[in-house]
Amino acid sequence: MTLSLSIGNLFNDSDSHALVDELRKRTSEEDILEFEEKFNSKNEKNLHIYICKFLKNRSISRGVACKWLITIIKNKESKIDTLQKLSR
Repeated sequence: MTLSLSIGNLFNDSDSHALVDELRKRTSEEDILEFEEKFNSKNEKNLHIYICKFLKNRSISRGVACKWLITIIKNKESKIDTLQKLSR
């Protein structure tokens, strides 16, 4: 299966498959957030962009994508809430 991610030449097909495999094997929130932080620090586009593209192209299950996106969003919301409380 050929992936057409339309996200530039950042990843080839084997890299995309490797990333999907990484997403599948990390299940705890701590692992997910640690991987996201490392990924985002080393890549031009954030991990959630890739997850959404994988979901759109049906190269990742809805369950895996949902778990990752909910974990990432909850973490971002928590950070925003903490910063808002500190600024009051």
